[in-house]
Amino acid sequence: MRIISPLTVIFSSDKKLRNSIKNIFGFYPGNIFLYQLAFRHKSASHEFVNGLKLSNERLEYLGDAVLSSIVADYLFKKFPYKEEGFLTEMRARIVSRSQLNKLSKKLGLDNLIESEEFCNNHSKSLHGDAFEAFVGALYLDRGYKFVRKIILNRVIDVHFDIDRLQNQDTNYKSQLIEWSQKEKIPIEFGVVDEVGNGYGKQYIVELQVDHEVYANGRDFSIKGAEQQAAFHAIERLERENKI
Repeated sequence: MRIISPLTVIFSSDKKLRNSIKNIFGFYPGNIFLYQLAFRHKSASHEFVNGLKLSNERLEYLGDAVLSSIVADYLFKKFPYKEEGFLTEMRARIVSRSQLNKLSKKLGLDNLIESEEFCNNHSKSLHGDAFEAFVGALYLDRGYKFVRKIILNRVIDVHFDIDRLQNQDTNYKSQLIEWSQKEKIPIEFGVVDEVGNGYGKQYIVELQVDHEVYANGRDFSIKGAEQQAAFHAIERLERENKI
């Protein structure tokens, strides 16, 4: 019987992860531990440091901020004459949980994630969380300029059709109503304020989900403000794994 040492297993695992990252993103990682951690879901972690479970949650937090910054900068330069509301919505469309889940699977990152089988089958955010954690690991390993280059050249340019995304007619209010009816959770839209006068008047709509203020929207029409509020509510529900 052949005896395989633990070191052989570790180095073999390292090599596989290094090669996978090279094949997907075109570079070899430096600090491999960061990337191992990025793909370790909390359900698969049994190690503790100062009472903190070693998983990808902290890297996910960091990666979310870095990714949002890169996408915001990209959109700001791509659409120099668009208003803040448009840029905010476009950024949210790109970094939404459902979008990142699809992206992660498309890239093949789902094959690198360590998790318990139950979580892998039932968690609605596991794959998108892993992608954000990867971005956090990449930022710590190579710095902002390098991670920006990877996100723009290897992710956005290759896997996102920005023009289609821009012209996508998404009725977020309809989606939210359909979800609320399915889950039997009440939702309510209400105009809570009006800002400005005449043609410059904007409406601020408050959206309650299950009698809790969940999101707000602001637009020149009540319908538009409701769509904005619904969009932000869906984004929050996705983060909370409720939709």
